[in-house]
Amino acid sequence: MEKAILNNEDLYSMLDEFLRDSKSFWEGFYEDRSMDIPFFKIQGADENLVSYYENGFLPERVLELGCGPGRNAIYMTKMGSRVDALDISENAIGWAKERAEAEGVAINFHCASVFDFEYEPNSYDFIYDCGLLHHLPPHRRLAYLKIVKHALKKDGHFGIVCFNTKGAPETPDWDIYTEKSMKGGIGYTEERLKEIFSNDFQIIEFREMKKMDQDSGRFGEDFLWTGLMQVK
Repeated sequence: MEKAILNNEDLYSMLDEFLRDSKSFWEGFYEDRSMDIPFFKIQGADENLVSYYENGFLPERVLELGCGPGRNAIYMTKMGSRVDALDISENAIGWAKERAEAEGVAINFHCASVFDFEYEPNSYDFIYDCGLLHHLPPHRRLAYLKIVKHALKKDGHFGIVCFNTKGAPETPDWDIYTEKSMKGGIGYTEERLKEIFSNDFQIIEFREMKKMDQDSGRFGEDFLWTGLMQVK
C-alpha cells in the first residue's frame, strides 16, 4: 500500500527515511565493539557529569537519552540515582546490560526511540543526553525539546553533550535536506546551541568538554560542548 501523509508524525517519519533509517544505522554502529570509537574504549563516565555529582548534584530519578553502552547510566546508578536509560539500538542495550550486570547495578534499560518512549510527565529530576541531539534531524528538534521539558519535574535539570564545530561542521538546517544527508552529525556553535535552549531553560554551566586521557577513568573530548541547564 502506498504510504500517505495524514498527520505530522507521518511527515516526520517520511523525513526520517529521507535522510537515513536511524535504527538500522545504529544497530550497525554498535555491532562491532572493537571499532576505534572514543567512548567504546573507555567505560568511565563523562568528565562533566562526574563534576556535577562531585559538586553535590544528586538527582534522585534520571532519564538518559541515547545511553549507548551504558557507562553514564552505570555511574549515575552507583552514585545513588534511579536511572531509566534509552537507546534505539538493541545492540547498544545488550552491551549496556552486560556492563551493568558485571558492575552489579540495576538500571531500567529500554530499547526505544525518545519519541516512542512512554514517560510520565514531570517525573524526572534530571535528563541527560550525551550524543543524541547532534544526530537528530532538524525536524525532530522541537519535539525533542518538548519531551525533555514535559518529562522534567518543576525546576528539574537537563544535561547535554554534543558536537561543537571541531567535531562536525556547522550545517544550516535547510542544507541537510538539500544534501539529503546528516553526514557525521550536526556541529553546533555556542550561539546556535544557546538559542535552541534559551526559551525553555536557564543555562547554569556551558563549556567545552575537557579532553581526558584513558588513564583518568573518565571520558572527555574537546570536540564536544557540555551544558547543564534548569527548566524555567
